Amino acid sequence: MFGEGNAASSVFGWISIACWIVVYSPQIIENYQLESGEGLSLLFIYVWLLGDVCNLMGAVMAGLLPTVIILGVYYTLCDTVLLCQVYYYRWKRQTGRHVVPVHLPGEVSEETCLIADSRSADPSERPGPSITRIFVRYLAAVSFVSAAGVAAYCISNWLPNDDTSPALPDTKLDWHVQLIGWTSATAYLGARLPQIVKNFKTRCEGLAPGLFVFSILGNTTYALSIIAASRDTDYLIRNASWLAGICS
Repeated sequence: MFGEGNAASSVFGWISIACWIVVYSPQIIENYQLESGEGLSLLFIYVWLLGDVCNLMGAVMAGLLPTVIILGVYYTLCDTVLLCQVYYYRWKRQTGRHVVPVHLPGEVSEETCLIADSRSADPSERPGPSITRIFVRYLAAVSFVSAAGVAAYCISNWLPNDDTSPALPDTKLDWHVQLIGWTSATAYLGARLPQIVKNFKTRCEGLAPGLFVFSILGNTTYALSIIAASRDTDYLIRNASWLAGICS
C-alpha cells in the first residue's frame, strides 16, 4: 500500500516541478524583453527568497522527498535571477546604457508614423482571442505540463535503484526543522502583501494569467505529493509548515 502511495507522491511531485518551471520562465523572459523588472516588488522578492531558503534548509534537514528538495533549489535560483534582473536593468538605465528613442516635436520618422498609425487605429477593430480559444490554449498547456511530470517520473523510475523496499516516512518531530519550516511559511504569506500593493499601483501590468494557473496547479500537486506519501497524523504534523506555506 505504501508503495502505491509513494508512486503517487512522486508523480505529483514531478508534475509540481514541471508547473513551477513553467511559472517562472514567462516572468524572466518578460523582464528580458522589457529590459525592466519593475513589475515586481523588491520586498516581495527578498521575503520570498527568505522563504525559499528556509524551505530548502528545512527540507534538507528533515530529509524530505527529493522532489521537495529539487523544488527548493529551483525556487532559490529563480528568485536570485529575478533580483539580478531588477538591479541589472536599473543599473543599465542609471548609467545611460538603456537607449530610448527620442524625437523632437514635429520630427517625422518611420517610428513616429508607425506609432501614429497604431494610436489612430480603433482598438475595437482589432480582433482579440476568444474565451474559448484562451481556455483551450491553457488546457493544452496544463495537459502538456502534467504529461511532462508523468514522463519525468517514469524516467526516474526506470533508473537503477538499489532500494528494494521503500522505508516509511519519518514521523519524528524536530523543533529546529519545524522552526525553519514555519519561518518559511510566514515569509511566503508576508511576501504577498507588498506585491498586492504593487499590483494595485500598476494594475497588474505585465502579469500573465498563466502565472496564476500554473502556480495553483503547482501548489496543489506539491501538497498532494506530501499527503500521498502518508496520511499518518504524526507525519502530516511534521509537514504542516510546508503545507501551510503552500496554502498561504
